[in-house]
Amino acid sequence: MTLTEGQFQYMVEAMTADLIRLVVEKENLSMPDAFDKVYNSSTYHNLLNPLSQLYYQSPGYVYSFLQAELKTGKME
Repeated sequence: MTLTEGQFQYMVEAMTADLIRLVVEKENLSMPDAFDKVYNSSTYHNLLNPLSQLYYQSPGYVYSFLQAELKTGKME
């Protein structure tokens, strides 16, 4: 299935919102700090790449990459 640019953008934005919510809840960060962590992460930059297909995954799965990155400083 091929997505339009609008559909892809919507899926990325929805995933980003879920990631920010998870960071606030699980990492006990403020909303501005969570935005900063997500938008400046390698995980987010990979999410923006349609070839990664991270936008198709569950928020919990993508968060696991972000969580590892936040702990180690690199995406695994």
